Amino acid sequence: EQKLRRFFQNVSTERSGEPFSTGANTMVWSFAVAIFSVGGMIGSFCVGFMVNKFGRRKSMLLSNVLALLGGGFMGLSALAQSYEMVIIGRFIIGVFCGLCTGLTPMYVGEISPTALRGAFGTLHQLGVVIGILVAQIFGLESLLGSDTLWPLLLALTILPAVMQTIMLPFCPESPRYLLISLNQEEEARKALVRLRGTEDVNDDIQEMKEEGMKMAIEKKVTIPELFRSPNYRQPIIIAIILQLSQQLSGINAVFYYSTGIFTTAGVTQPIYATIGAGVVNTVFTIVSLFLVERAGRRTLHLIGLAGMAVCALLMTISLALVEKNQSLSYLAIVAVFGFVASFEMGPGPIP
Repeated sequence: EQKLRRFFQNVSTERSGEPFSTGANTMVWSFAVAIFSVGGMIGSFCVGFMVNKFGRRKSMLLSNVLALLGGGFMGLSALAQSYEMVIIGRFIIGVFCGLCTGLTPMYVGEISPTALRGAFGTLHQLGVVIGILVAQIFGLESLLGSDTLWPLLLALTILPAVMQTIMLPFCPESPRYLLISLNQEEEARKALVRLRGTEDVNDDIQEMKEEGMKMAIEKKVTIPELFRSPNYRQPIIIAIILQLSQQLSGINAVFYYSTGIFTTAGVTQPIYATIGAGVVNTVFTIVSLFLVERAGRRTLHLIGLAGMAVCALLMTISLALVEKNQSLSYLAIVAVFGFVASFEMGPGPIP
């Protein structure tokens, strides 16, 4: 955060002869942070069109172009002395992440055995938190977090996209897409044989055929009809509330401003505390991977939300009073870690 704020100041000084005011600098930084979420919303709306037009695997391959563009813009921003390139790059990466948030769980869910679908679904969230942790580690001053190397850190989003572009063509297309959407039973059978490691995939084929028949019987509904029809109203409301419980939980604010939060709490090396939060994030995602099929999704989600509420309250109180009582800094740190752990127990992976 501090490196980018300093970069914004330097660009302003070079262009106009005067650095940004504190308020203007904060506004540009906040806009750069928020534009990622705007891109994410746009990307998520495009998922349905892309999977129906190109299929699951091709859609993921095409989305990698956005990662290359976004990483390129951010990586070259210092060379071009343009903070606008950082903002544009974050917007493009936001669109890319919005697409991936829909495409990846869909593909993983459709290639997974029914008995392991819940656990495999958590793998997407595990990949996300590992990515966050890796970025936090590489963001250390001794690695890529220096004044000269931070553009390379932002450009690292290119690397996973290149790796996926190389490896994904060797993965089979979704059998469900092949059978239900394209009516290619033989291709779906071949894909299932590769995925299951056995020739006996008749049960899976039959299950998908039954699902396809149910989908053929049901008439397509518009978005307004989803809310008007009593058959769809409750499921759509539940789905919306689940997503809102995740997106409005405050987890992004905690991670985006974690360095500032730990600084306020009196931590002398806040970057290491932020990495600690990333480790907690990863560990509890792995824990939820084993609990989701045993405890149930609803139970874990409720436990996670309750834990986040308690930790958010403790975090707010301790940060507000830490100047009067320095010992409350420990409570603030524990509250942040507990908030992150609670998120990954339920609201993170389950919706």
